[in-house]
Amino acid sequence: MIRHRHRARPLALALFLCAVTALAGPVPAGAAALPYQDPSLPVATRVADLLSRMTLDEKIGQMTQAERGSVTAADLTTYRLGSILSGGGSAPTPNTATAWADMYDGFQRGALATPLGIPMIYGVDAVHGHNNVYGATIFPHNIGLGATRDPALVQQIGQAVAEEIAGTGVDWDFAPCLCVARNDRWGRTYESFGETPDLPSSLSTLVTGLQGVNLGGPTSVLATAKHYVGDGGTTGGDDQGDTVLSEADLRAIHLPPFQAAVQRGVGSVMISYSSWNGVKLHGNQYLISTVLKGELGFSGFVVSDWNGIDQIDGAAGFTAAEVSAAINAGIDMVMVPTAWKTFLSTLRAEVQNGHVPMSRIDDANRRILTKKFELGLFERPYTDRSWTPTVGSATHRALARQAVRQSQVLLKNAGGVLPLARDNNKIFVAGKSADNIGNASGGWTISWQGSSGPVTPGTSILQGIRSAVGPTTTVTYNQRGTGIDRTYRAAIAVVGETPYAEGQGDRTSGMSLDRDDLRTIATLRNAGVPVIVVLVSGRPLDIAAELPRWDTLLAAWLPGTEGAGVADVLFGGYAPTGKLPMTWMNSVSQQPINAGDGQVPLFPQGFGLTY
Repeated sequence: MIRHRHRARPLALALFLCAVTALAGPVPAGAAALPYQDPSLPVATRVADLLSRMTLDEKIGQMTQAERGSVTAADLTTYRLGSILSGGGSAPTPNTATAWADMYDGFQRGALATPLGIPMIYGVDAVHGHNNVYGATIFPHNIGLGATRDPALVQQIGQAVAEEIAGTGVDWDFAPCLCVARNDRWGRTYESFGETPDLPSSLSTLVTGLQGVNLGGPTSVLATAKHYVGDGGTTGGDDQGDTVLSEADLRAIHLPPFQAAVQRGVGSVMISYSSWNGVKLHGNQYLISTVLKGELGFSGFVVSDWNGIDQIDGAAGFTAAEVSAAINAGIDMVMVPTAWKTFLSTLRAEVQNGHVPMSRIDDANRRILTKKFELGLFERPYTDRSWTPTVGSATHRALARQAVRQSQVLLKNAGGVLPLARDNNKIFVAGKSADNIGNASGGWTISWQGSSGPVTPGTSILQGIRSAVGPTTTVTYNQRGTGIDRTYRAAIAVVGETPYAEGQGDRTSGMSLDRDDLRTIATLRNAGVPVIVVLVSGRPLDIAAELPRWDTLLAAWLPGTEGAGVADVLFGGYAPTGKLPMTWMNSVSQQPINAGDGQVPLFPQGFGLTY
């Protein structure tokens, strides 16, 4: 603040100010000082006014996204950063909704302390619920939602997730994943709604659920269509690999879900780590600028993936050439979790030496600022705490339980073993995933890769089974199946995959059940009672050789925290309606296997029995 030395004539100054005020008329309470601060003006007018006031450093700052663990609120003020993110599992201590809101507001105060007071936007991977937050509702992963084939349900889920996100202050979700998973060896298969473009396209309703019909509602959260484009089509299902396809096939298989999301007004699009015919997507100007922004008419902003620009030349550490290639290709905001200071100085130099035109910088800023204005961040920059109690609320858990019910796919039911009687019954439950919220939730749950065990509050499948039965029914549980005998009317084995996420989830060799699962099922079989296998997995598994010895097979996918939804189907409270979103292989050697490719599957895409 400038301190004026001349303090004389205070009376004259006061009279002068009174006269000016009288001439100008009364200033309305809370009036905006500058056009960009006036919410009554059109967004385009506000953006143009703000842009005209910004320095190069402020513009470059808006294009930079840093990870919360590598930045302080003071850094936002000093470096004019436009965005912060939480990587998978990156949470405040304690990991509560209130602590998230406090953290968000602290960062936001730093952003608003800049001369122009441009609010930051905070991004998270809330891919099946607000999954980084302890106690949030964890919905089924996308593969399960794909089995529901219910666009209205998926939109409701988007709205519920947006409420929980808004209750923590966060305003940007890196979801939905609109990949078309063509090879089940891929570790992100469960993030796909289905293997053909119709399913992800129809379930892009998640975008509308998250954002609302228009941005700016009380729980409006910016959605992200990811990963553009072809990430589910890599050779061998190799994560971040190469999608070798003609342009006609890329457009026919992988582009339609993005087109659907753009038509829904999706606010951001994230670029894929993968390559198309050997060229990294992060540097592909044709696909980003010509096709996405031009042909599809995408008006939001494009964000890179985590250090994605660093992969353009294949060498570690991003270079000036990679920075200019990415920005010139059409990436508007760059996710540089830790090396953001280097990115700022590199991009500044690339603009000053003419490698990146100012027109590209202004276009990126116009896109980013438009979404910040549309979201209402300038008027409501802080957490609306009235939504904080919705995190993990009973209403949201009931919706998740409905989604679990609708996602169950009954693949075999010999002799009509299901539905089980609730009363006067004797049931044995076994398997490593029966009483395990972590296994039922999979990756992207509290931590990036997820983990087994009681990672967050919820109802396990076993707890759901116990709650479903009447007082005259006995339910016995032993993880390995020890103690079963012929007096039991049925045995339920809840088995399958343990949590994983991208990279670590790729399966280059077998995709079978592990030895413990097979041993548990064998123990149950040897008792001579009907065996119901409930498969908890992020993809179809190689089970054709074992299936003849099972009476019943129920694909439960990765149901999340509301295991009672599985029990609802087992006991006939809800007849199964789920249909396979993926083709189920006869053998792992068939991968990739997809609808219409002429291979004979164990179960075709769209298969599902009912009672």
